Amino acid sequence: MTLHTTALAVFIFLFLLVTVAGFWAARWRRPVAGIHSLEEWGLAGRSFGTWITWFLIGGDLYTAYTVIAVPAALYAGGAMGFFAVPYAVIAYPYMMLVLPRLWKVCHAHGYVTFADFVRGRYGNRWLSLAVALTGILALMPYIALQLVGMKVVFAAIGLGGEGWRGEMPLIVAFVVLATYTYSSGLRAPAVIAIVKDVMLYIMVAAAIIILPLKLGGYAHIFAAANTALGAAAKPSSIFLKPQQFLGYSTLAIGSALALMMYPHTATAVLSAKDSNVIRRNAALLPAYSFLLGLIALLGFVALAAGIVTPKDGTSIAVPLLFMKMFPEWFAGFCLAAIAVGALVPAAIMSIAAANLFTRNLVGEFWHVKLSHKAESTTAKLVSLAVKFGALAFVLRLQTATAIQMQLLGGIWIAQIVPAVVLGAFTRWFNAWSLLCGWAAGMAWGTWMAWQLQLKSSVYPLHLFGSTYAMYAAVPALVLNLAIATIGTLVARAFNAHCTMDATVNEDYIG
Repeated sequence: MTLHTTALAVFIFLFLLVTVAGFWAARWRRPVAGIHSLEEWGLAGRSFGTWITWFLIGGDLYTAYTVIAVPAALYAGGAMGFFAVPYAVIAYPYMMLVLPRLWKVCHAHGYVTFADFVRGRYGNRWLSLAVALTGILALMPYIALQLVGMKVVFAAIGLGGEGWRGEMPLIVAFVVLATYTYSSGLRAPAVIAIVKDVMLYIMVAAAIIILPLKLGGYAHIFAAANTALGAAAKPSSIFLKPQQFLGYSTLAIGSALALMMYPHTATAVLSAKDSNVIRRNAALLPAYSFLLGLIALLGFVALAAGIVTPKDGTSIAVPLLFMKMFPEWFAGFCLAAIAVGALVPAAIMSIAAANLFTRNLVGEFWHVKLSHKAESTTAKLVSLAVKFGALAFVLRLQTATAIQMQLLGGIWIAQIVPAVVLGAFTRWFNAWSLLCGWAAGMAWGTWMAWQLQLKSSVYPLHLFGSTYAMYAAVPALVLNLAIATIGTLVARAFNAHCTMDATVNEDYIG
């Protein structure tokens, strides 16, 4: 494996720059009393305005693995991989409708997580525990995938391989990440997200202008990509086939529903200073969808450029494309942009997992009330454990395992939609019925993914003599909702409906 020294030098310089920014963030907007409460460490004191929130949510949702995996999906499977673009488009109107209401009630009651909201709304600690555990389970493979993204970048530069040479760069990068996240909390990824986005836009602008000029234009790129996809061991196309329509649409819809339920999304949203910030972001964030569409096309560009990847390693397609087509110094810049794109979401995800663990596991089931300082200290320690747990996962298991677990994570997180999203609009549902629905959805969704050997999340569902290939999260969510609805009707019929609710209508309006 060739070591690209110029690219490595540029990469190290930019990584050090980001590291300095991460440590400086501990002083940025720091309250006089210091960062000694969960609200300050985990939500930055709920102080972020429109632009900081825009960078933070963008850095949160558009990760290193997005930059790598979406083009890789098109590189390996053709048009089916493009579902990520419409699901992002669907997500923002949904965000406009739901998230400002959740922000209002969480701000009114000091809730730090969506599990806090569920606990207050339904007065049921077990439903709150289910939401918290689902969030943590879904986050762990997501954090691991950010590490996979960095691992791929190091391999393209020439730092890959077996043993310490392949592992040490990743370990060093995440020790640095863990250190400045511990000291700065959510302020660190907020600052770094600004740097990351500037680098990402430069990278994409160069890629969509320079690469097509070198390869004969987009018409040639699409033709060459279609030819390469048709000649693959599993032939595909740049066009969707009719039998893919349902799977494609349910992937987009189900992924959009799940996207806003991830704990790292909740952490970024709840750090905003008011609900209007969330609305403005719902209007502004589609700019990232445009960027995502351009990034996705890099999968076809890699095919047209003749990039060859290992059979089970298509994730390296974009880094190899940059190393082949750009001067080495600029390839180093692009790979640094991808790596920085891993640091931001990994930091926010570890903070989100720590918030859930501290508030909704320790805080709920440990009968000694924690002080603000003890709460923040516990969260800091948990965030370290989460990061290094994900690091151990990636170093000891195959990349394919992390990807497979992430498929399950998307199915799982969709099952909290009834409790959280519907709970933001109505208290009609019975808490125990919602818990039963969640359990059924989790079980069936996991079973469908297992039947597919965790290699896909599009399950061929047999109904009424026909087969419907759809995203497993969607039928699992339908079952979840059906059980929650039937259970609520039965509970109301027997006058067993619990009406405990710590929130009031005024908390949601204003």
